[in-house]
Amino acid sequence: MSKLLEMAVEIVSAHASTTTMSKEDLVAELAEIHTALKAMETGEQIAEQQEQEQQPAVSLKKAFGRDKVYCMICGKGMTTLGRHLRMVHGITPTEYRKQFEIPRTQPLAAKAYSEQRKKMAIERGLGEKLAQARAAKKK
Repeated sequence: MSKLLEMAVEIVSAHASTTTMSKEDLVAELAEIHTALKAMETGEQIAEQQEQEQQPAVSLKKAFGRDKVYCMICGKGMTTLGRHLRMVHGITPTEYRKQFEIPRTQPLAAKAYSEQRKKMAIERGLGEKLAQARAAKKK
């Protein structure tokens, strides 16, 4: 096994140990990392990566659905994007918004998820408890 392939296997293994990945994801990531390492060794730029950064995987209109929010970098769907952006792509939600010109008023969570959390907070009386705590703190 070549040294580059061994390095790629180690990197993907480390990532797979902390992230749930399908067989296809593992193979795709292994190929991607091997290509990146080979390019680094020869000093080449990765043209595919540069094109991916410019073109979103999903349009802005389709990225924010009722039940899922889709990452415009990789196209994966989930309920919230914050953790995904930090863990997988290494960027903050602010950087993501700036990169794809997403308004600050647009939540990075699925609408159904936000409504569910709001309903749960109301049922538990969290708003009232917060008001009581603030009033007690002023005394």
